[in-house]
Amino acid sequence: MTTSTPAVPGWFTTGDEPRLVASRCTSCGTLVFPPPPPEAASFCRNPVCDGETHEPAELSRVGRVWSYTDAQYQPPAPYVPTTDPFEPFAIAAVELPEGLVVLGQVAAGYGVADLAVGAEVELVVETLDADESGERTIWRWRPTR
Repeated sequence: MTTSTPAVPGWFTTGDEPRLVASRCTSCGTLVFPPPPPEAASFCRNPVCDGETHEPAELSRVGRVWSYTDAQYQPPAPYVPTTDPFEPFAIAAVELPEGLVVLGQVAAGYGVADLAVGAEVELVVETLDADESGERTIWRWRPTR
């Protein structure tokens, strides 16, 4: 039996409608993604707020491309290449309705030719890598057109 776990626990949900999970200040509503680790979540990132309590907040699944590029070089470890030799992949900065811009890889099978500033994309979960212990998954952005 193959197990599947998020590569970064707590940053996104899985299932039919995955979502990124931000941290929201309960005093002013400021959202932060990625969510800080519990030991660093004791203060609000909004400089005019003195809030100290935060809660998880699921973000929208759909956003618009704010910017994009392709990775023409192989990133250093802990990146695990999926092909040998390395094949470039697309990266998109996506603006969500909540006002956050979130960077992520573009879904498998899509590249910079499939992207345009302002184009709609949706969040999907795909396999990042796998070994004898199971699969690790990550979020990616997939064009909706």
